[in-house]
Amino acid sequence: MLPRRQFLAGATGLAAAPQVVRAAGPQTLRIGYLLSIDSQLGAGATAMADELARRTGGRFQIKQFPDASLGGEVEMLKAVQRGTVDLAFITGAPLPNILPEAGIFNIPFLFNSPDHARAVLDGPIGDEYRQRFAAKDLVALAWGENGLRHITNAKHPVTDPDSLKGLKLRLPQSDVMLVGFRALGANVAPLPFPQLYDALRMGTFDGQENPIATIMAAKFFQVQKHLTLSGHVYDPALLVMSPDLFDDLSVEDKAHFIAAARLGATASRKAASEAEETGVAALRSDGMAVVADIDRAAFIASMASAVPEFETRFGHDAIERIRRLA
Repeated sequence: MLPRRQFLAGATGLAAAPQVVRAAGPQTLRIGYLLSIDSQLGAGATAMADELARRTGGRFQIKQFPDASLGGEVEMLKAVQRGTVDLAFITGAPLPNILPEAGIFNIPFLFNSPDHARAVLDGPIGDEYRQRFAAKDLVALAWGENGLRHITNAKHPVTDPDSLKGLKLRLPQSDVMLVGFRALGANVAPLPFPQLYDALRMGTFDGQENPIATIMAAKFFQVQKHLTLSGHVYDPALLVMSPDLFDDLSVEDKAHFIAAARLGATASRKAASEAEETGVAALRSDGMAVVADIDRAAFIASMASAVPEFETRFGHDAIERIRRLA
């Protein structure tokens, strides 16, 4: 693919783009995402769509395609690169398929809390990584949130790393997470999310890990008995846009898209946080047995064998730069 013009963070300092003749009526754009419209991603997409319509007087309308109806996340990313899909809201796990260095955010127990992660993503580090997507033919508009990932399974409570041994766990298509969980002794394999519910129902996998909002939206409580609030990975989400579409916008409309995306990102964080606060009780009422506390230090110690590989991939200094912001 041809190199794209560098995309600058924020609404100011944008390179001037050639003016184009717009159609007389509203322009309808498509946004795809993995989860339901009632999910944290749906909340973000809806907020962005509403704000963009408001800011542009209805000149731009966003039509939502939830539930992976435009394909899996890697497929959606490639479609946005090609310009056959306008926008997508992508969770953090598949981003390294396009930008390998973004896998640093998949390192288990890298972040101490959502506040720590948001401080990183909203600051210079997050801006640096977001801007790198320009070289991959993607305009990365804003960092949103999928949420803290927690472990579920159908076999027994997971209370410590030894509890994972022998469990067959589905992980997302993230090499980094696979390395981390193998160091813990789990039997892990990747599987695209749209296939996950049926794989759990049929017993192909004993368990999986996802944010509370996703566990609820996907109704995993119907096929999983045990929930462990491990919070092992903070999973961001990224609003991305076709560079062909973005480059054709006026400077003013670029600013509108960025502002609307930031509002959508904030809405996704709010939805993920609310699910984290209230969803556990709902999952208990749906029959899940909950392990509320884990020995975080024991999990980190058990993952020590994976640290050299993480440092080889991303660099010791890059990892420590993130940790120091806690």
